[in-house]
Amino acid sequence: MSAALGGEAPAVRRGWNLWAGHGAGTWDLREEQFDGTGVTAHYWSPEGPPTLAAVTVDGRTGPQVEWDGIKLIGRPVSEVDTEVIRHIEEQGLEWAVHCDGGPGPDELNMYIRATRTGDHVVSGGRFFAPDWEDRG
Repeated sequence: MSAALGGEAPAVRRGWNLWAGHGAGTWDLREEQFDGTGVTAHYWSPEGPPTLAAVTVDGRTGPQVEWDGIKLIGRPVSEVDTEVIRHIEEQGLEWAVHCDGGPGPDELNMYIRATRTGDHVVSGGRFFAPDWEDRG
């Protein structure tokens, strides 16, 4: 992920040690937070080393992302939710509510997330691999 972001080093790396039967095994990368770019990379390892499974765009600091002309990032959540759901239904697509309550087109593996900014919330987004299990 760092290479895709022009070499930006992660501000935070999260993971855990897999239990090996007699104590901690190998450390398993789960998440890298890139504050300069405003994105978080989520990794998983269904078989073998961790691979990129999802990217969360922070609503306060992340880049603007558009989907079919709808600006998804940094806007009032209710406005983005309404536009996204309307567009999904107009296109004859199915929509789903994901684990944190955000809507998104079921077929495209993306959804709107709320990002707290002081006493307000703005829209962020999560984009993920089809078989990734999102846990929030």
